[in-house]
Amino acid sequence: MTAQQADSSAAHDAPPALQEHFEATIARDQRIEPRDWMPEGYRKTLIRQVAQHAHSEIIGMQPEGEWITRAPSLRRKAILFAKVQDEAGHGLYLYSAAETLGADRADLTERLIEGRQKYSSIFNYPTLSFADVGVIGWFVDGAAICNQVPLCRSSYGPYARAMVRICKEESFHQRQGYELLMTMMRGTDAQREMVQDAVNRWWWPSLMMFGPPDDASPNSRQSMAWKIKRHSNDELRQRFVDMTVPQAEKLGVTLPDPDLTWNEERGHHDFGTPDWDELMRVIKGDGPCNSQRIQRRRTAHEEGAWVREAAVAHAAKQAARAEKGTAA
Repeated sequence: MTAQQADSSAAHDAPPALQEHFEATIARDQRIEPRDWMPEGYRKTLIRQVAQHAHSEIIGMQPEGEWITRAPSLRRKAILFAKVQDEAGHGLYLYSAAETLGADRADLTERLIEGRQKYSSIFNYPTLSFADVGVIGWFVDGAAICNQVPLCRSSYGPYARAMVRICKEESFHQRQGYELLMTMMRGTDAQREMVQDAVNRWWWPSLMMFGPPDDASPNSRQSMAWKIKRHSNDELRQRFVDMTVPQAEKLGVTLPDPDLTWNEERGHHDFGTPDWDELMRVIKGDGPCNSQRIQRRRTAHEEGAWVREAAVAHAAKQAARAEKGTAA
């Protein structure tokens, strides 16, 4: 039985009034809350999407985190450290949102490090120079803004509310990355070449961040029908390209796409086709840094076991003291 068939069966078993209330809430553009009845397919789709989003924030700390100790100044070190810290916070917000759906945070972590849940393909590419830090802020966080701002209107309340703060911080990250690149472009020839090289390497993976084309995206149609997401992959990709082209002109770099041109009739930029075979390889675990990213996450999880155990013991002790005080 497929997930959609199972969901259809669950909906059939549910009292009609609950199904009608759910559908009416979605139709009115109102939010579903944890206390509300929801189809099992809706719950599972949300858990998959929110967990993947949370995993991406946590894994996404690694590519830039590698440059904290090598940043060229104390100011750049502090900025980068603050950004990586923000990403950790985003992951925690999203894991909390997933827990409101009945997911277990420890189980989600196990699924990640065992390869049973995914994270964004973009974080499986290496950061070869400090210019990559700026380009990640400009491209990757810029793409995240295109994708995530509409999620502030997601039909699931805890997810939408988490996205409001996350998007505010992502906007800051994008501006910080662009400011770094502007500074480097005013520097030496070697710095300008470093920026262009980073742009060349990150452009196509950034376009792939939005997922496969609409006709090859198995989950988008239902997610949009439930208003979990508001725009298709291709719509968001187009929005990102249109936003980025004038920024590249201002910065003084060339985007590595010979097919990139303004289409007056469409009112949008035409652009080339990403290598979808590469995207599938990376998603399946054959990217440049897949094994490295997961191994580091696994090591951090194992080395942090004592902290989790101590927190549980402390909570139990506090609860016992509270209970003893109440009894007295």
